[in-house]
Amino acid sequence: MAVGSLLSWPGCSSAPKEKEPTVAVEYAVVRQDTIRRIIETEAILFPLHQAALVPKISAPVKKFLVNRGSHVRAGQLLAVLENRDLVAGAQESRGAYAQAEATYTTTTSSGVPEELQKAELDASSSRQNLDAQQKLYNSRQNLFQQGALPRKELDQSAVALTQAKNQYEIAQKHLNALRAVGRAQELKSAAGQLTSAKGKYMGAEAQLSYSEIRSPISGVVTDRPLYPGEMATAGTPLLTVMDLSQVIAKAHVSQSDAAVLKLGDPATIIVPGETQAVKGKVSVISPALDPNSTTVEIWVQAPNPHERLKPGSSVKLRIVAQTIPGALIIPASALLTDPEGNASVMVIGADDRAHQRAVRAGVRQGDVVQIVDGLKPGDRVVTTAAYGLPDNTKVRLQASASPSGGNNSSDSSKSAGNTGKD
Repeated sequence: MAVGSLLSWPGCSSAPKEKEPTVAVEYAVVRQDTIRRIIETEAILFPLHQAALVPKISAPVKKFLVNRGSHVRAGQLLAVLENRDLVAGAQESRGAYAQAEATYTTTTSSGVPEELQKAELDASSSRQNLDAQQKLYNSRQNLFQQGALPRKELDQSAVALTQAKNQYEIAQKHLNALRAVGRAQELKSAAGQLTSAKGKYMGAEAQLSYSEIRSPISGVVTDRPLYPGEMATAGTPLLTVMDLSQVIAKAHVSQSDAAVLKLGDPATIIVPGETQAVKGKVSVISPALDPNSTTVEIWVQAPNPHERLKPGSSVKLRIVAQTIPGALIIPASALLTDPEGNASVMVIGADDRAHQRAVRAGVRQGDVVQIVDGLKPGDRVVTTAAYGLPDNTKVRLQASASPSGGNNSSDSSKSAGNTGKD
């Protein structure tokens, strides 16, 4: 009776226990693989080299030797301007130069000039006169000492000797001055005339050469705005030549992207409408920021053997800025980020429960992301239904089509077994 009453007591009755909910999720296995940091940006194509040929003189175009699309080589004559007046001026200057050259040759190879000859004759004559006066003075001095000659005549002979000495010294000084200065001045004058004539000749030849338009580079003529007979104006481009053997793709990237780039990084140029991409390399990284956009200009150089790439075209660049072998990667869909920017993932434990774990993300490539810290190879992470999933939630695993590899057969078997126990 007492036992029956005890069993019928409401507080001691056993109510059925509520079953724990299970959430179906897709997952992926953390694996190691090579991941690359890819920088994608828009760019504009430019030729490797470009030359706008601007005439230095204004003259009508006499003739063009090339058309648009013509392939030219460095130094090739492309156009000729009207130059008959310049040809005449060059011939006149050439004649004056030849005359000055002949005069210089004659002057340098000739003997002593007439003035120098006269000075030598004067010096020689005064020397002879001096010698004669000296002999006469000596003779009269002997006679005077013997008492056969009066004093007056000896004094007259001494005065004549002194005058002869003075004349000789003057003549000799004049001769020496002509030899030292006159000859040098004459040669200097002849050399100056030759230099002046040569300068005028070179100037005339330069003016004549300005009428011949030659290409400074090898390439293709891309612009020729005038026709023969039209006036070519100094300072206005007459022809444009581009070297299209290679192209330069110029783009602007952020400071953070530029910080990881280095010269020689491989890149791909994708041209709209073209099925085949072109491979190139980073050739220039600007050391300064663009003041208007605060971005960094970079150049990617690529070969253009068939001139398929056209300068001025808009293209897309894909630059491999960083390659990390053996990186831990997961699908980008598995990475959770809170409003403060903290990253985490839902890791499936051996108890088939999802546990939130903080991680540190690295390089992102497409739909996969590198995990620098917080996971190890073989960990299973939730790829779908992770947002809003409470920590320690019981999960039921499903196959994932993520690029990270999905689950393996052992995981599927274990999942199926655990699900059957629930």
